[in-house]
Amino acid sequence: MWRCALPPLLRYPTVDELGTRAAALVARRTRDARLRRIGTSRAGTPLWLLSVGHGTRQALVVAGPHANEPVGGATALRLAERVLADPRLTDGADATWNLLLCLDPDGLRRNEGWLPGPYTLGHYFRNFFRPGFLEQPEWLPDGADAATLPETRALIRLQDELKPFFQCSLHGVDVGGGFVELTRDLPGLARRLAHTAARLGIPRELGPYDTLYWPSLGPAVYRIPPPHRGDRAAAITEAAVESTWFHPQRHGTVTAVIEAPMWGVAAVEDGSPPADPDEALRTVSRTLRHDTRLLELILTRIRPHLAGSPDAARLLAPVDDYLLVCPGLADAWDPDTRDPGRPLPPLHTAHLAALRIAGRRLALRTAGLLHQLVRGAGRDPAGALPDLDRLIDEWCADYRDGCGARWIPVARQVEYQSRVVLATFELAAAHAREETRSGERGWCSETAVPMPLE
Repeated sequence: MWRCALPPLLRYPTVDELGTRAAALVARRTRDARLRRIGTSRAGTPLWLLSVGHGTRQALVVAGPHANEPVGGATALRLAERVLADPRLTDGADATWNLLLCLDPDGLRRNEGWLPGPYTLGHYFRNFFRPGFLEQPEWLPDGADAATLPETRALIRLQDELKPFFQCSLHGVDVGGGFVELTRDLPGLARRLAHTAARLGIPRELGPYDTLYWPSLGPAVYRIPPPHRGDRAAAITEAAVESTWFHPQRHGTVTAVIEAPMWGVAAVEDGSPPADPDEALRTVSRTLRHDTRLLELILTRIRPHLAGSPDAARLLAPVDDYLLVCPGLADAWDPDTRDPGRPLPPLHTAHLAALRIAGRRLALRTAGLLHQLVRGAGRDPAGALPDLDRLIDEWCADYRDGCGARWIPVARQVEYQSRVVLATFELAAAHAREETRSGERGWCSETAVPMPLE
């Protein structure tokens, strides 16, 4: 059996390393692997597609849709090695694997301050970057025909060219646990996910905050609601807008979004009933409001001094997005202020842990971006850096000591995500074969599951 000569990845690869490693793999397996550019980013970076196999059925794996989630690129390379080593995944399944190495290479470059390590929470958040909602290439807030980002248009063209039976979007959770989101149920996935997570010591997230109102298909597996028109805040926090997850459904594609955690928290898989959920929700909401007010005051202090800073607009866009959604989320979670027409579903301890983590995540991301704004300006006349350093250190300590966040080595993140992709692929392939034999209608014609209370 063939063995890949590439050294194992013990840290996250950069944009350039993804291309270099893919090219080296293709050079060793010229008959079975191909590399082509399917588009160019806004900054002129090639979007590389690594294809393995010669089957008639196409599988599409999209890595790096979010700039701060680099595990997907490493997973794509690992999958290429696995597929080349096991002909059952290509010839045996009549499949070609198409691995888009990074959908947002420009955003990934902006995270290179923390990619090599050290992998500490403080180092990560001080160098974190994720663009504003309108610059995230998987979303289609105005529909596919109105897509403006070149990365988005390239992905849509690829989807329409390949017409994949299976699409997988590789995401990462900075703090929490692993879970999967599907556009259609794949029976058996929850059991296989549980087995993989247990073998590798990865906590499963049993109540992610962005799936709070979504149908559950089993522990840590959720059904993505169909796209709907809503306000921008709902789109940022719930991901229930038109997207490249649903665009290829017209071709019969099932899409899986596979989340792998960087820092694991055991409490996110605690399915026990909480002692006092309302008081826990009040605490989370009060904390988020308090943190938001602190950050708004710091932004007011530093904004007048950002004129002429080359990165100001790019960094302020996500800051404004986060500060926009935080008050609404606090009100939606607080039993004293939430809309009675949109009650929360029954909550277990895992839900409350996930909401605590989510509120802290929004605050830390905002603080980290503000920290970069001040550093990028080259001066700090408002004296904001000491305050931001104090907040970042305090909030990271809460993750570490209060939530029990523990670093998961990169190699184990990659192994977990790779195994879940392969399990999902096998289930999707079996389902597609069964549909072909039985003459059932395609996935794309299925009635969509309504999103509760939307």
